[in-house]
Amino acid sequence: MPVGIFEELGRHRIVPVVVLDDAGQAAPLASALVEGGLPVAEVTFRTAAAADAIRVIAARGDVLVGAGTVLTAEQVDAAVAAGAGYIVSPGLSRAVVERCAHHGVPALPGAVTATEVQAALELGCSTLKFFPAGTSGGPAAIRALAAPFGQVRFVPTGGVGAANLADYLSIPVVVAVGGSWMVPRAAIASGDWATIRDLTRAAVAAATAAV
Repeated sequence: MPVGIFEELGRHRIVPVVVLDDAGQAAPLASALVEGGLPVAEVTFRTAAAADAIRVIAARGDVLVGAGTVLTAEQVDAAVAAGAGYIVSPGLSRAVVERCAHHGVPALPGAVTATEVQAALELGCSTLKFFPAGTSGGPAAIRALAAPFGQVRFVPTGGVGAANLADYLSIPVVVAVGGSWMVPRAAIASGDWATIRDLTRAAVAAATAAV
């Protein structure tokens, strides 16, 4: 299983989780993230624009772009064809993980229980999305899982924001956190790229301070 991308995510500490309704929003969004100091994006497959948006961002060459909310093997195919460098799922799907392995692209499946973590390890995944973090026990739950699963690293997402960022990043087994507080959907819809840039800068500063 490729690990280099997860190491890169760990270097940036934050993964912006992006929902784009129009692929035309992809280029200015990517520019705002880069200008804010965070050349990373997880574009979710919650809209029909996802694949085209990934294609636009991947073509830049300076953003580590992945696909999120990937639920099927067919979506893996579409995401990889568009240029996604990693695949994120809210839960654990053997079909998704195996298709990622087929393409040689890292899978970041969701897992919040010991049973799910163990199943993910059996599929070769040792870096996992802890989702939804806020309603699944938060930092305390991650610390508890780290005891029996010392080889596992987590990317908590869902309920993570500026107020609790440090609580998660202070945990040694947390590689990075995922969140959308620096890419609010309303700002994307209105084309307020300056706000996204400034929110991204603030998020990067907070993550740096938390290390």
